[in-house]
Amino acid sequence: MTTQSQMLKGILEGCILALMKHREVYGYELSTLLENSGLTFVSEGSIYPLLLRMQKEALIEGTLRSEPGAGGPPRKYYRLTGKGQETLQQFKLHWGTLKESVDFILTSGGKKHED
Repeated sequence: MTTQSQMLKGILEGCILALMKHREVYGYELSTLLENSGLTFVSEGSIYPLLLRMQKEALIEGTLRSEPGAGGPPRKYYRLTGKGQETLQQFKLHWGTLKESVDFILTSGGKKHED
């Protein structure tokens, strides 16, 4: 496992919840949205097990439906639940704190500058 994928493992769930905040998405669409957001190393195959786990934890709900006029198989659309929205809010709070701390360490070596 690469360093990048190890780091991503802990934050991918929060990113997925954020992408579902305003609309329903299906798996392949989610993969495309992540890629377009710069997470090009996230494979489509790694998303589906995560969606299944998130569904079991009641963070998201999935609905299978066919697209009108589309000849393909039905797609499973996912949306946030109330619990998923709460989890997203917690993720945002924790991410902000973590990001500030890591940025501080990376830019200053952990030393506070004295004026």
